[in-house]
Amino acid sequence: MKQLLVYCRAGFEKEAAAELQDQAAAFAVFGFCKLKANSAFVIFEAYDSEALQRFYRDFDFQHFIFIRQWLLLLSSELELPAQDRIAPVLQAALAEELSGCGSLRVEFPDTNDGKTLSTLARKLTVPLRQSLRQAGVMLQKEHKRAPVLHLFLLSGTSGYLGLSYPENNSALENGIMRLKFPPEAPSRSTLKLEEAFITFIPKDEWETRLAPGMQAVDLGACPGGWTYQLVKRSMMVTAIDNGPMAESLMETGQVKHLMVDGFKFVPAKKNVYWLVCDMIEQPQRVAARIAQWLIQGWCQETIFNLKLPMKRRYETVKGVLAAFEQQLQEAGFRYQLQARHLYHDREEVTVHVQPIKR
Repeated sequence: MKQLLVYCRAGFEKEAAAELQDQAAAFAVFGFCKLKANSAFVIFEAYDSEALQRFYRDFDFQHFIFIRQWLLLLSSELELPAQDRIAPVLQAALAEELSGCGSLRVEFPDTNDGKTLSTLARKLTVPLRQSLRQAGVMLQKEHKRAPVLHLFLLSGTSGYLGLSYPENNSALENGIMRLKFPPEAPSRSTLKLEEAFITFIPKDEWETRLAPGMQAVDLGACPGGWTYQLVKRSMMVTAIDNGPMAESLMETGQVKHLMVDGFKFVPAKKNVYWLVCDMIEQPQRVAARIAQWLIQGWCQETIFNLKLPMKRRYETVKGVLAAFEQQLQEAGFRYQLQARHLYHDREEVTVHVQPIKR
């Protein structure tokens, strides 16, 4: 197995490829990427298969920013004739002497053309799984800790077969978290913060880290999409923005709206737990301000977005985060940082920082 297949947002193939090559090189794994603009996936071919498998085993998938899912390719592109799509998959799996797979995912690119394959993916899953179980490729019952077999459809008649491991992959179909937009929310941006909470905060810690009564600050709050998520969790929110807030949020009595500059606002007391920020500003400026909040102890935990340029987006994120972390480290601030290009993000990356208590 000398190839990796990774999923990403359409239009971000260059970013996924740059990140993959960068991280692989840190493990002394070298190769080249094959990509097509707006395809929503990238293939990385390594020169050394053993080195690639070590990288796949040892690199923490959660450290990727632009990559939604990754899998080891088991074969070259498969032809899947309409009259029998199962036989080629079964033949490829048996050729690799696969066994003990615990689940099957039939997936497709996150593109307009790819989404037309969703019906086929659903129809194919059950009979393909049955055939794979009969052949001994898959276990007779689903097993969440066993390897995951992926059939990634390129079209109705072609696809890739790959393998991933549940301890180091995305548990989501297509690597996508789909959320329902709450009609009472002021804007669709609310889904960004909801996805961030689900992605970054373990569910068993919500009672203590997303608790009712917490004090929160939302920088660049207008019209209140992110504030809505905080209010929904019964927090008390100071919304900072020169623009208007949704009246429905103000009527809750949980929101205090201050029409001031988000880069100048300083809380009167050090009782703010959450700082969230989705300001449309230069990412370097936003990151520097968030670092100041953390260093000064003005908040306990933060989630913020970095708006990306049209070009060199991976390089920009890497540079901004490096400067941000240097600022924290020089102040002696200990922290845990996560950054992801979430499904509900567009031209931005979401960053989460939690202080590490001494």
